[in-house]
Amino acid sequence: MPEPFKNAFNLQLITGMSIHFQSQWPAFDADAFIRAASHDLNALELKQRSDQIMLAMVEFLPADFNQATDIIHASLAPESDTMDSSIHKSSHDNGILGWAIMPIAHYVGLHGQDHLDVSMALFKALTKRFTSEFGIRFLLLKSPQHTLSILKQWTRDDDKHVRRLVSEGTRPRLPWAMRLPPFINDPAPVLELLELLKDDDEEYVRRSVANNLNDIAKDHPDIVTDIAEKWMRSASPQRQKLIRHACRTLIKQGNQKVLKIFGYEPANIQPVTTTISTPSVVFGDALKFSITIVSKSSQPQALMIDYVIHHQKANGQTSPKVFKWRIKSLLPNAPLKLIKKHRIKPITTRKYYPGLHKVEVMINGVSVSTADFQLQMPAD
Repeated sequence: MPEPFKNAFNLQLITGMSIHFQSQWPAFDADAFIRAASHDLNALELKQRSDQIMLAMVEFLPADFNQATDIIHASLAPESDTMDSSIHKSSHDNGILGWAIMPIAHYVGLHGQDHLDVSMALFKALTKRFTSEFGIRFLLLKSPQHTLSILKQWTRDDDKHVRRLVSEGTRPRLPWAMRLPPFINDPAPVLELLELLKDDDEEYVRRSVANNLNDIAKDHPDIVTDIAEKWMRSASPQRQKLIRHACRTLIKQGNQKVLKIFGYEPANIQPVTTTISTPSVVFGDALKFSITIVSKSSQPQALMIDYVIHHQKANGQTSPKVFKWRIKSLLPNAPLKLIKKHRIKPITTRKYYPGLHKVEVMINGVSVSTADFQLQMPAD
């Protein structure tokens, strides 16, 4: 089983940070920093561990922010040591990099809002060694115009990590991070930056652009569909991939305008029946169902086939979850039969309840068939 992310914040990481801070500022109380930063560490989750390390930095680094940032900057690993293969290490013999950057970026964002140019210069250095996407959000909220003007310059930076920070740091709904309400309400300043990055040489950057657009689509679907339509004109395969990833939420929602952009028109087919071979499913086992699709057209049709499980909730209502199934070309006079096994098993993001559930088949964003099944929970 993979090691939990939270365990990256361990005594070894904290000790490494203290060694590098003290090497740049001999007055740094390394032992006290280690005690404070590692206090009851096993009882804390990832964000709590990072916050505790950040608070220890506040306590033991100089109160003067400029002096503190000089110490931090000098404690970082050389850029030549921060290759992708080592970017997730907890520490480095020659300086700090990897997960230790997360509490440092939080420290800079929280305490450097009145020192914007100094903070932005340090964020640029930090992101080359892990990421600054969480910390930079403080500056975007406190001084949006100044911060955005610097980010615009960074869209042309030679370092892909710096260019990615432009997109990732401005994501309105970045997971694990505080949201950016001004950009949720009006994404125009962010879209100006994404326009400059849409054909970046690095997929690493383009994927971040796609994720940012996907965030925006949750609040402004029409804006993102218009952008997708515009960007698809004479688009390279790389940009087409970006747009498809950016529109993934809209595709799952069956947004007809987006589906049409990708060539998925409403399907011209015979009525579809969903046949369930497991009408009663015991939790932990698989739901098994099948469909047969018969064309009514004399031309091949591009089909995007998804299915939706409508899960029973505690209040008796149901909650839908869309799953990708198949992308197929349906030929005339060639019925297409598909069989699916969907295991219903424990996951951390859902609590299951017994009772009537439903599976719904979607073709090119349109519901074509539904069928019910019962979910049985094992006795305690």
